[in-house]
Amino acid sequence: MAGERKPFVPTGPIRVRVPKNNEILGKVEQRAGGNRMIVACFDGKTRNCRVPGRLKRRIWARPGDIVLIQPWEYEGDKKGDVIHSYKPTAVKWLEKKGYLKEINEEF
Repeated sequence: MAGERKPFVPTGPIRVRVPKNNEILGKVEQRAGGNRMIVACFDGKTRNCRVPGRLKRRIWARPGDIVLIQPWEYEGDKKGDVIHSYKPTAVKWLEKKGYLKEINEEF
């Protein structure tokens, strides 16, 4: 039929934000109400993380989602900020590049 659309398949390189400096990847375990959530991080710690006000409308994370965490300078072992949430295609890319192999073994 004329006018049928084919699904978009990206052919070029995909750009994914990777952890740098003191940023850590983690998996959302539970929503804690408001803009807070419990996140199991790569370093083996569980943190009570919040979504900063400037990112509140951009980041929507549900249990099971992979997120990028920036631990606080003080209480960094217990608390942190969620600074990025990954889409499913980005999670596949992270797995392929070896960033998520530790989290799959842990959970």
